[in-house]
Amino acid sequence: MRNKKNAPMTGARILIETLIEQGVTDVFGYPGGQVVDIYDELYHRRDALRHILTAHEQGAAHAADGYARATGKVGVVIATSGPGATNLVTGIATAMIDSVPLVAITGNVSTDQIGKDSFQEINIYGITMPITKHNYFVTDIRTLADTIREAFRIAKSGRPGPVLIDIPKDIQTALCDWAPQPVVSPYPLPAVPEEQIAAAAALINAAKRPFIYVGGGAAAREMAPQILALADKIDAVIGCTFMGLSAIPHKHKRFLGMQGMHGNYASTMANKAADLVIGVGVRFSDRATGRPDAYAKNAKIIQLDADLSEINKNVRVDLGLIGDITATFSAITALCEEKRHPTWQKEIRALQQEAQRIAEAAEPADARLTPKRIFEVVNALKNDRTLIATDVGQHQMWTAQYIDLECDRRFLSSGGLGTMGYGLGAAIGAHIGDKNRVILVTGDGSFGMNLNELATAVTYRIPVTILLLNNGVLGMVRQMQTLMFDKRHYATEPARQTDYVKVAEGFGAKATRIRTKQELETAISEAMQYDGPYLIEIPIDKEELVLPMLPPGGAIDDIITQKEDLL
Repeated sequence: MRNKKNAPMTGARILIETLIEQGVTDVFGYPGGQVVDIYDELYHRRDALRHILTAHEQGAAHAADGYARATGKVGVVIATSGPGATNLVTGIATAMIDSVPLVAITGNVSTDQIGKDSFQEINIYGITMPITKHNYFVTDIRTLADTIREAFRIAKSGRPGPVLIDIPKDIQTALCDWAPQPVVSPYPLPAVPEEQIAAAAALINAAKRPFIYVGGGAAAREMAPQILALADKIDAVIGCTFMGLSAIPHKHKRFLGMQGMHGNYASTMANKAADLVIGVGVRFSDRATGRPDAYAKNAKIIQLDADLSEINKNVRVDLGLIGDITATFSAITALCEEKRHPTWQKEIRALQQEAQRIAEAAEPADARLTPKRIFEVVNALKNDRTLIATDVGQHQMWTAQYIDLECDRRFLSSGGLGTMGYGLGAAIGAHIGDKNRVILVTGDGSFGMNLNELATAVTYRIPVTILLLNNGVLGMVRQMQTLMFDKRHYATEPARQTDYVKVAEGFGAKATRIRTKQELETAISEAMQYDGPYLIEIPIDKEELVLPMLPPGGAIDDIITQKEDLL
């Protein structure tokens, strides 16, 4: 029998009521014996809280992650104990490294069974400690509601990230009074001292070749208007990290695109040539900077971040400002002088022309489908609100290089952990939260990791167009073997006989295989009108490389722009 109004509630009901209290409308998960009480309460509150059943707990974690990235809300995932909980680990780690707000809720055996190797008992608290912002093992029903509220507060405070709550079976069935509370707000960030604001403005006012470098922190805070306003004021150009994609409209005249290991040539070289780099919500990771001691050698560096541990972690900066990057950026902009740098803009135009020449020279004379030509079709047929998800590999970098993103929160991809199999779950979660159509770009290697989530996409009629770039190899690792191991290709040419069209159709999706640009245009046009998942398999040449490229351990001066440089 359900609890009477104002009577004590079970822990399972307190969990569900507190999730609703905190504004949660969708959760992702997979049931099991140690969360069956929670699922019974989900049944009773299905009017207010929708549960999306995935094919696997990892898919549920990626779906909650994609939901959070697309909406800015905290994603929620539920799993049972033992293997259900451990199946969340890769998804939690993915969210941690990419600073995605997530609350993972797991069940466990009763507290009197802990430490006895009970059926499906696992110390998920200990397992996930290194890959969460914080985690909890609840031992007192009286603390449950406030623990959930604190978890949400931590997940969305400062540098966002995942929090795990492990709830034993007896805590789920115990009784306790409960009263609703307001939605929690993030913990306030410290104000940056005025003298540091003034110092940053002074560096900007003295610069002649300013480069604004935008990362995932800026993308998550939807800072495009502020960044563009400063760029116009000081005559700067803008580049971004992989995680910063979609933070700035790609067609804006000041935006040069992604820079770094596989970045746009003009953006990467402009970063090198700058005399001032203004990093906004960036980590200066190895993929972005190349060899740290050679990065931006002739530039002053300003770094704005919410996380103190990121300052000077990878690259030594001249000025690190810790606090709310939105407020800090506005305060700096107010003190900056109007500037024009015609010589700098002339250099930028020359770099853009060189980048265009390199791109045109790389395209084959015949009509075969290359990654660049594939994305020309995609860009022409999608709209600005279309969500773009990727898996991990060569296709991921080609997407980053060629896709046009004009709005915030349109790009979903595993950046820091590089999680193959991330994309389909993330695409499902993104559509559940954002309601817009999704294009998933994947490769045969990544797609095979979690293609079981096609079942979920079909069940919930997710309008996801899946572009499967099939080169029959594990492309990114094979590229490394080609370039750095004298073409000793081992374990990267699996020679699988999988018919992905038949596999997709077997799940109930629509699918086709194309070979020409015209066929691709027709297929994408049809897929973008279809009410459900539609897979388009696109065979591509296994010798296609992701270029430009900074060799691992190299500096920007070592950038490789064409295949001839490798021979």
